[in-house]
Amino acid sequence: MNENQLSKRLERVGELIPSGSRLADIGSDHAYLPVALMLQGKIEFAVAGEVVKGPYDSAEKQVRKNGLSEKITVRLADGMEAVTAEDHITAVSICGMGGILIRDILEKGRVTEHLSGQEVLILQPNVGEPMLRSWLMTQSYTIIAEDILEENQKIYEIICAEKKASPANYTEEELTFGPLLLQKKGIVFTKKWQRELKQRRNVVEQLKKSKADQQQKIAALEQEIKKIEEVLKGEY
Repeated sequence: MNENQLSKRLERVGELIPSGSRLADIGSDHAYLPVALMLQGKIEFAVAGEVVKGPYDSAEKQVRKNGLSEKITVRLADGMEAVTAEDHITAVSICGMGGILIRDILEKGRVTEHLSGQEVLILQPNVGEPMLRSWLMTQSYTIIAEDILEENQKIYEIICAEKKASPANYTEEELTFGPLLLQKKGIVFTKKWQRELKQRRNVVEQLKKSKADQQQKIAALEQEIKKIEEVLKGEY
């Protein structure tokens, strides 16, 4: 992967970033995404934020190599602290982390006012999507786009959200499976949830063999299994 050939996952994230955005890419990984989008003429300005010196140096080198130092600022900072009010950021991308970590970065940014709430959020959690969706709903964001794709035998979900005048109120199922993914489902969605179903069934089998009382855990897992089965059968 490089600035001319993004991974399928980052390419899809890039497609969801509005044209003409002033982008903050947090945890920028060599600044591949902002550099690629700038070379395509899709964004006006970007901040590439990195919390670790090594990746920060790599991102800076990438930006310099492409002659984009005037348009992409690389900053060594923790999460949203990479952003200043003068940047006038309109879109924030955070990719390749756990959903809980992404949520914590956004929450800290909200509290410290590095996140204004006016930005479009383009998020690609590796795990923990329900907790991230739950935070978005609590903070009055509406999910405006979702995607699910497979790359190198891993399945990724992408969540795009922004604040609306009338905030969305999602059900437990929508938070778990994704409100828009539930509507379109598709091959990769089915594959993911078949895997999740198998994994939960295996755990239940192991718990049933345990000498300790595991009834509470088993009941909770069986509830999850039932819900996944309903979604896969199209009953939800």
